[in-house]
Amino acid sequence: MLFRKIIFLILFLEIFGLHAQNVLDTEVATRWVELELQLLKTTNGITPPIASRTVAYQGLVLYESVVHGLNGYQSLVGQLNEFHRLPLPPHKNLHWSLCANAAQAKLINLLLPQTSDNNKQEIKKLEQYFENKYDVQHNIAKQSKKFGEDIAFAIYTYSKKDGGHESYLNNFPKDYKITTGACNWVPTNDQKIPLLPYWGQNRVFLKADANIVLPLPPRCTADQTSDLYKQALEVYQIKKNLNAEQKEIAFFWSDAPKESPTPAGHLLSITTQLIKREKLGLDKTAELYAKIGIAAADAFILCWKCKYLHNILRPVTYIRTVIEPNWTPFLNTPDFPEYTSGHSSVSSAVAQILADTFGESYTFTDNTYQDRKFKARKFTSFDAMAKEAANSRLYGGIHYQNSNEQGLASGKIIGKNVCALRFKKI
Repeated sequence: MLFRKIIFLILFLEIFGLHAQNVLDTEVATRWVELELQLLKTTNGITPPIASRTVAYQGLVLYESVVHGLNGYQSLVGQLNEFHRLPLPPHKNLHWSLCANAAQAKLINLLLPQTSDNNKQEIKKLEQYFENKYDVQHNIAKQSKKFGEDIAFAIYTYSKKDGGHESYLNNFPKDYKITTGACNWVPTNDQKIPLLPYWGQNRVFLKADANIVLPLPPRCTADQTSDLYKQALEVYQIKKNLNAEQKEIAFFWSDAPKESPTPAGHLLSITTQLIKREKLGLDKTAELYAKIGIAAADAFILCWKCKYLHNILRPVTYIRTVIEPNWTPFLNTPDFPEYTSGHSSVSSAVAQILADTFGESYTFTDNTYQDRKFKARKFTSFDAMAKEAANSRLYGGIHYQNSNEQGLASGKIIGKNVCALRFKKI
């Protein structure tokens, strides 16, 4: 009797192609993220807010393509803004790793159609790698791929209504009118129109994030009693006394487009390192990537909303006007308003999620930029990581410290809101 049961089980697995070791394969998540990081760095038109949007939808498509195969998990349909429906799988015996493979390949092609032919070949090559890796009965493989692609197309359709669709075509919209007046942002380089001035109007993923009260900027006048004068003086004095460690931190977290996968990509890289270190299964990996992406996207939207609401001038402008006419910051100043800090906001939001996942006091090393010959950074907590990322902008002469502090505070709220999402069934 026992022998018959064993034979029946073997035949069942053969028929449905359910080789357990591959049905939920974490590699199908981490390898796609690693390719995504390269695409963010090498694709034209990818600026920090656009990168965060890409990270969000790629994390979401991974999660939703496998959630019906995860024990105890549920879809985010009905929990995210305007996210009302998705296709359902034809049955529960799909090969979920193949679903994830097809979904991620399909969506990255849809989100980054402007990427190079070489990059498109890398996408095709990785998709083929996983199709070859799994020994799956033809019919199950076909159904799994179709379901993954259906999920990708549904999420792409959802993305098209968020306000950021095809924004890579128009990072600097010529119809935007720069607001003039005392303490208002003015161009700091050859780019006369600021980056993505309408990004703050985009749809956030969480309704709770839409209700966050944006912080007020410091009082700004040209006299020495002004709050902004004190903030600018701090930036000025720090630049005069920058030590080697502070310079290293400024460079490490610069996360410039085309040189890096931008701030959201940097944090995604850290997350991937931790997933591999802790050997997380595909269930926790998919959940974590979805959380990180949602947090990063909402952090950039709210930060950009604050930037263009208050339109505060950069330290380089204030210092040259009031303190020293020929002053230059340690790093090049980005071409958009100052308040609040994007690095601080997104780093704090992601740090909150990582702390919720791995613990508040978690020691780790960030090896993201070994390929750029940057020394790895070691941290004893995720809060310390976020604060270093924020301080890097002060050392670079890019942000006032108050902008960093307010960004950290706003990001923490966003991170907590994301952690409140119900990924597990009650």
